[in-house]
Amino acid sequence: MAGDTIFGKILRGEIPSDEVFSDDKCLAFRDIQPQAPIHILVIPRKPLTSLLEAKPEDTELLGHLLLVAKKVARNEGLTSWRTVINTGERSGQTVFHLHLHVIGGRELGWPP
Repeated sequence: MAGDTIFGKILRGEIPSDEVFSDDKCLAFRDIQPQAPIHILVIPRKPLTSLLEAKPEDTELLGHLLLVAKKVARNEGLTSWRTVINTGERSGQTVFHLHLHVIGGRELGWPP
């Protein structure tokens, strides 16, 4: 299981989440501080701190996370959305367990 982050606690069932998808590789749930009408986090069950820690043997897992992001976006009725992975403190990563943000339901500007 994951480390001692809030996401690790969610994966272990110590903290509840508004789950939208779960399988043996990952969990997807609604963000408690949404930045858009739809804001879902997809987290691996494997405890990776960030993309910096990912290794070639994580290729299948990383692809799976992206396909789950697509699945949950489509299940939410989105035809257009943003998928974000923050890597490191300076990028805005606040929980040091790899996670993908699926954000949509309104027009999203760039830069964010």
